[in-house]
Amino acid sequence: MQSLTKLEPELHAASLKEIGQFLVRLDKGDKANIQKTEKIQPVKKKESAVPLEVESDVIVFVDKILNEAIKLESSDIHIEPFKDTAHVRFRVDGVLRVMDEFTDFLTKDPLNYNSVVTRIKILSKLDIAERRVPQDGGATFKYGDKEMDLRISIMPTKNNERIVMRLLNKEAGDKSLDKLGFADEDLKLLTEAINSPQGMVLVTGPTGSGKTTTLYSILKTINKPSMNILTAEDPVEYELEGVGQVQVRDDIGYTFEKALRSFLRQDPEVILVGEIRDKATVDIALKAALTGHLVFSTLHTNDAPSSITRLQNMGTPDYLISAA
Repeated sequence: MQSLTKLEPELHAASLKEIGQFLVRLDKGDKANIQKTEKIQPVKKKESAVPLEVESDVIVFVDKILNEAIKLESSDIHIEPFKDTAHVRFRVDGVLRVMDEFTDFLTKDPLNYNSVVTRIKILSKLDIAERRVPQDGGATFKYGDKEMDLRISIMPTKNNERIVMRLLNKEAGDKSLDKLGFADEDLKLLTEAINSPQGMVLVTGPTGSGKTTTLYSILKTINKPSMNILTAEDPVEYELEGVGQVQVRDDIGYTFEKALRSFLRQDPEVILVGEIRDKATVDIALKAALTGHLVFSTLHTNDAPSSITRLQNMGTPDYLISAA
């Protein structure tokens, strides 16, 4: 009760007879006693409840953060609590920047930070009462004529819950390959690879380097009515017309591995795996690439040559890597 209401409960001992007499008085409409009981409760609630004007301020504050992040073309929003302060940071062009204009609201009243966390949990349909374990969620909203997706991660820390939101512009996946900045020779090699009848194409690079955008551009390039394309993603970041997109869900055991096994019975020409994370997924993806399917996926490595070493470290036989 204390963690849910943020109130200090008071314990009182009473006999069954006294409780019974009190219930009888309530039934008879003893207004004096009822008013006495109600007079205590609202006082306690006022000490801890969020006032209506604060709730309105919080909604405006969160909307202002999102609007500013979109204007600056930020990729991530960090809302972080510390011992005596809290601040908001935006990742712009790969670099985190402290946004001082949001600090005052978070620090002038300890209640404000908790209210912001609750507001974001409501937006992403997370459990507002759970503060002990990390939670992941998402939300979709419109900014002008743009449709934006939010990937939200909330993690409890020593001081309070820490929030990181990734902004995904759905129109970002609508870029053609020639607009991604490839050199002419590299673009020619990539075009040949993605038009092969079978095999595996891996897009590698660190976080935020554009792997997902590149994969979506590839699918957009090769997508046509005569081709069956299936994707397994976590999450589905951009929606593509004519492509079967599947959201994997680890919480119910629907992993990349299981999605890939079911894909092979869906008669696909092209399979996209959002990320290769383990040996089982690698094995199925490589076998699919060797049995007449064109497979696309990503690996978290710093450069392309390192992907060979990464696959070997996962236990993939050399003959499978060279054959695919």
